[in-house]
Amino acid sequence: MCSTAMATPAFAQDSGAEEAFDENVIIVTATRRAQDVQDIPIAVTAISPVQLEQQGVVNVQDIGSIAPSFSSSNAQTASGTVVLRIRGIGTTSNNIGFESAVGIFVDGAYQSRPGVALGEFVDVERVEVLRGPQGTLFGRNTSAGALTITNKRPDLNEFGGFVNATYGNYDHMSVQGAINAPIIQDTLAFRLTGAYRKRDGYVTVINRTGTAIGESNNTDQYLIRGQLGFETEGGIKGRLIADYSKSTASCCAAIEVLRSPVESGGLFAAVGLGARGGMAAPVVAVNRFDTTVAERAADNLIATSDQQSVNSNDQWGITGEVEFPIGDNADLIYIGSYREYSAQESYDSDFSGLDVFNVLPGGGTDIETMTHELRLQGDALDGRLEYVFGGYYSEEDIAQTVNFGLGQDYGELVGALFFAPTRGAFGANPLTLLTNSNIFPNSPLNVPGGIDPSVVRATNAYTQNSKSWSLFGNVTMEIVDGLKLNGGLRYSDESKDGSFSQPAINNPLCPAILGTIGAGNVPGALVSNVFGLGCFAFTAPAIGSNANPFPLPRLFTSKFKDNELIYTGKISYEFADPITLYASFTHGYKSGGFNLDSTAAAGGADPRFLSETVDAYEVGFKGKFLDNAVTLNVAGFIENFQNFQVLEFTGAQFTTFNVPKARTSGFEIETLIRPSDNFTINGGLTYTNAIYPNDCAGTQTVVNVVALCGNSHTNAPKWVGIMGATYDRDIGNSLKFFVNAQARMESDRRTSTQAIEVPSATAIAAAGSVQAAVAAAPLNPFDLQDGNIKINMRAGIGDINDAWGIEAWVTNLTNEVTRGVTFNTVLRSGSRSTFVQEPRMYGVTLRGKF
Repeated sequence: MCSTAMATPAFAQDSGAEEAFDENVIIVTATRRAQDVQDIPIAVTAISPVQLEQQGVVNVQDIGSIAPSFSSSNAQTASGTVVLRIRGIGTTSNNIGFESAVGIFVDGAYQSRPGVALGEFVDVERVEVLRGPQGTLFGRNTSAGALTITNKRPDLNEFGGFVNATYGNYDHMSVQGAINAPIIQDTLAFRLTGAYRKRDGYVTVINRTGTAIGESNNTDQYLIRGQLGFETEGGIKGRLIADYSKSTASCCAAIEVLRSPVESGGLFAAVGLGARGGMAAPVVAVNRFDTTVAERAADNLIATSDQQSVNSNDQWGITGEVEFPIGDNADLIYIGSYREYSAQESYDSDFSGLDVFNVLPGGGTDIETMTHELRLQGDALDGRLEYVFGGYYSEEDIAQTVNFGLGQDYGELVGALFFAPTRGAFGANPLTLLTNSNIFPNSPLNVPGGIDPSVVRATNAYTQNSKSWSLFGNVTMEIVDGLKLNGGLRYSDESKDGSFSQPAINNPLCPAILGTIGAGNVPGALVSNVFGLGCFAFTAPAIGSNANPFPLPRLFTSKFKDNELIYTGKISYEFADPITLYASFTHGYKSGGFNLDSTAAAGGADPRFLSETVDAYEVGFKGKFLDNAVTLNVAGFIENFQNFQVLEFTGAQFTTFNVPKARTSGFEIETLIRPSDNFTINGGLTYTNAIYPNDCAGTQTVVNVVALCGNSHTNAPKWVGIMGATYDRDIGNSLKFFVNAQARMESDRRTSTQAIEVPSATAIAAAGSVQAAVAAAPLNPFDLQDGNIKINMRAGIGDINDAWGIEAWVTNLTNEVTRGVTFNTVLRSGSRSTFVQEPRMYGVTLRGKF
């Protein structure tokens, strides 16, 4: 289904496609061949470069403003925590071992992680959002859908280029440009593209005294891309692409929206951490019913931290594409790529003004990816038979090192956390516990030897080496005029080697805590809490084993191997050009892998997680009416997932697991109306019911799985609507102008993985069963983002031949501050924090073309 949010038509040149000049035809390559989007039985949103510009879409994360079935969110880092979703389905990505359920392809090359594909949209030919599993034709791991980005290729005939410059609020400055130069007319050309963008952060970061120490959610990045395009007299053509990009930013600060009961009870103050326990933000809810105050806390855009976060990444890559004609009706096409991505991050991992737990400088993530795809495609039987056959191979090497450290306030914080649960065990006076017990008094911790936790350090290292290969074929046959049958198969083989090691460790605290527990100085009901905080998962020594009574981290080196047959069948009928009905079924697949986390193999657990599969059903209608003045496309879908992959942060660690059943269903309506040559109206409506069914756990009794059943997926609003309009016309013989407005409406959505406060082992024991404890558990507070409307506007005037132009623009006109992810604040017992999305942005853009 094509996007009807098109201000102007999207044209394409890909793999032999000639440029389309009919404004009523939108050419896409969703089937790996250039076709009119109205003729293919696939739900796809096609987005033109004009639309990207008019809606202020600068990267992948902004696509949701113009594609109603697409959304994104990110947490504490700009690149490593990005989650992309289509039809409410996505894979959380805090863990480098997880691959996205939305596959990303840039100029035909697979990008293994969303963070790798967050570069600037500049000099783009088109963006396509393919909805539903696409594994039979597109590389790997597209169980939810695929996002394909095609950059403009070199023009072999004409010299030209453009330059854009923007200035906006938050000291936003950006420059974009490209130059195209034929080297040998009709044979060889060079295209050079570059972009630079810098913007101050919109979240102010203050320390515990209320003093501003910096800002967060800023942008500082640049990109350069060079291409050589060629075509020989024999018809061989292609391009070689090389790019480099770098980003340095502070992202992203979390804003506390609910105060911890530990703070409200004065327990932080009792251990010398001040009345607010390190927090200084002016507004915060004091209980779960203060919904108005929680909204004000998010709107204030003030976060508390003891340090400024630093995130940087850089990458370079080479992509080659060559097309060899084989006869008049077939082509052999090769696309290969190599990419190196490197990221470094350091930040306050407890998201408070206390010095408690930090990701320290010196660590980083390195990803090397190589892909090869060779396919034969063409047609026969006078065009009635179309086919694509090919093979795919990729290798990926991941190496991640994280330096964790506890801070000087850790001991006092733990003492405060133990006030409430130990009153009954140690008497009414909590100071007795702090000064006389052998558990957690003021720092240094009162364990044998008196250990200051600020010396606790751990360097944890994770690796994953992946190899994937597949063979695929896809055939479309027109049985009779208008009736087409399509079938596709893909056999995919995945093998991975994963490991966790600990190159450096300095943690005298954990052995001392284990000795304290072993000496019987801790009441039985508190052993797990004492152990969990004394041998904190991220900094604990990896000395666990299958026989160890405590779930300490365990070193591992393991293998994962799996294969799957992916298949699809479609039928379509064109009643009268251009009205088409279609129905399809697809069995999709996303590979499993390794939980690359310190606690993945704790207690003898298997660090691997299972592959995810999906059975997807779709029916659709595509039509044009009133001499092509109205385009109306409708699709209905049901997608049933098996072994759905979930990553969840529990407040102290990340856990991964497979949910036996997950589901999304709904419908999509998109329309484009052109009342006149100067006026265009676009609209889209998506209803998505993305849920974990009531029986999602199957035979499992794991509390994290059972607690999901009956609830919606994260950040999956049931209703999303888009409505926009563009008016443009000439002024005399030398000028033209346009005015564009676009609104995106969404209903309520949940912003955390779990809808409820997952019951503890104690609560489960008291309730008698996991199911009973889950049924009695309260809802997580403040994780429901209310429905909202965001409006973008742009107006411009310029030369009738695009030699120059000036535009004024605003995004999120009414300054709707919304929450993307809400979570339990790290080590803060009952506190909730959130990562917010962009507030209002506005500015002016100058354009020049030559």
